[in-house]
Amino acid sequence: MINAWKKQAMEGMSGVFSGKAEAAQADREAEVERLHAKIGQLVVERDFLAKASGR
Repeated sequence: MINAWKKQAMEGMSGVFSGKAEAAQADREAEVERLHAKIGQLVVERDFLAKASGR
């Protein structure tokens, strides 16, 4: 188990220094923005349908 942790740590450290971590962070931020937009769209649709159904 410790060897697996050490291997993950070594792989993670090399990514930090090679710039891969920055690219991964940018990808995560883009995904969060996309998900927030989708949530907003679904809220608008839900509100519209609630009004249309006479609630």
